[in-house]
Amino acid sequence: MKKTLILSLFLSITFTACQKDFLDRNPKDAYSNSSLWSSENDALVALNGCYNSWSDGYHVLYMDALSDNVYSQYYWEGYTSLGNGSGSPSDTWITDRWSPSYSTIQKSNWFLENVDKTPMDEALKTRMKAEARFLRAYQYFTLSQLYGDVPLVTKTLSQDEANAVSRTAVSEIQKYILDELKAITPELPVKYSANDVGRITRGAALSLKARLELYSGKYADCIITSKQVMEMGYSLFSSYQDLFRIQNENNNEIILDIQYKENDYSNGNIGIMPSSTFGGWGSIDPTQSLVDAYEMANGKTIDDPGANYNKNDPYKGRDPRLTASIVYPGQFYEGKYYNPIERSSGDYYNGSNNSKTGYLYKKYTSNLSDYPDLWNTGLNMILIRYAEILLTYAEAKIESASIDNSVYDAIDALRQRAGMPKVDRSIYANQTTLRELVRRERRVELALEGLRWFDIKRWKIGPQVREGKVYGTRLGTVDPTNGALVLTGEHVEAESRTFSSERDYLWPIPRKETDVNRNLTQNPGYPN
Repeated sequence: MKKTLILSLFLSITFTACQKDFLDRNPKDAYSNSSLWSSENDALVALNGCYNSWSDGYHVLYMDALSDNVYSQYYWEGYTSLGNGSGSPSDTWITDRWSPSYSTIQKSNWFLENVDKTPMDEALKTRMKAEARFLRAYQYFTLSQLYGDVPLVTKTLSQDEANAVSRTAVSEIQKYILDELKAITPELPVKYSANDVGRITRGAALSLKARLELYSGKYADCIITSKQVMEMGYSLFSSYQDLFRIQNENNNEIILDIQYKENDYSNGNIGIMPSSTFGGWGSIDPTQSLVDAYEMANGKTIDDPGANYNKNDPYKGRDPRLTASIVYPGQFYEGKYYNPIERSSGDYYNGSNNSKTGYLYKKYTSNLSDYPDLWNTGLNMILIRYAEILLTYAEAKIESASIDNSVYDAIDALRQRAGMPKVDRSIYANQTTLRELVRRERRVELALEGLRWFDIKRWKIGPQVREGKVYGTRLGTVDPTNGALVLTGEHVEAESRTFSSERDYLWPIPRKETDVNRNLTQNPGYPN
């Protein structure tokens, strides 16, 4: 689908004219509906327009900055204030998630209201409508997770109508999403071929359904839905680190991703991850808290007396997913031993465009030679992969107190793929300990993939993990010949955060929208 989902010029013009604000409004330009819907190709181009803005890889990378996983150092990139508890309805980046989501909803509504007039194969038309309905449902999933109650609009609106809509209860939105996903699942193919690879599949619909069922505590339904996905032929890719490389995209672990194409519809976000000496900005920086979450290679947590953890050589003998996901001091990376802890180093944590925690993303950038231009790549951004389904299934079984061998099997599959031992069943033998384990597995397996914040929100652990100081690596020296560490200093401090349970589980409704439409009430704790 690298070629298929690139907008044609005329559709770009169509939608550019209608993005003034919120639900902006009927697409109007020189192409009338009567002339646009005259062929199968017209319908395909219109559907591709719905795909074009349905999700943004930028937000996938930055979402972990809302959590204890990542610190976002540049305020103007949009996630610093949301991560430290100082977000405001007036922040422009609040609108940067709201407006594109409703733009996709509007495009999908317009497509669904008009495609039936197209003379084309009915089976293909049915499939295309299912794709558009998924794209719309995905936006409502995202909006309701971030903002809570939001307007539920399933038809095109006039400007006056759009400026008078009110917020719909989250419970109603969730029911709508689940009903939509259930309805469209049989209308979507299991997989595609050639240029259609990357379109919405049956597995994507079921996987989003399972995610929402887990998030909303519908564990019995979640188990059933997860099993359906587990029986569809997906499998774990052989290498955890190489899973995220461009040459391995569209592999059998990927259920849903955002497709990019170098030069035409490029992923220009890769450069935000490396630091200055690698040609990047060091914008989003993994935290010490995330590093500490990885177990030792023997399967014990670092605070276990039997773990053999050495605080002065803290990265030795750890879960291989740590090395695969994060560049830490002394790691050999891109031809040198990374050194953010000495003032004389070009990667020093306090230098310009360098990580302020001393840690870098390695997931997506394990081999920078994959990208001739970090700001113009074709790397797809993964939204749902099979590993998440295994963890979703395991968590739903644990929370419903139906623990059996299949729970351990699901978690063991991920651990063994990474090179970790199977779960010690003598330690993780009941609901309480297994809950702790599966939450940790979700954190390290899915680290830096934009899902941690949603877990914090649904587990209601914000005060425990989002309050207080954010730390990075300890200072010291790195031997440039072998990467050996001598750590003598304290952990660097990136920022101090606050968290209000009454406010910070939801984003504020953008002031741009509440100023136009007084029916859009503000979320608790934010100024009107």
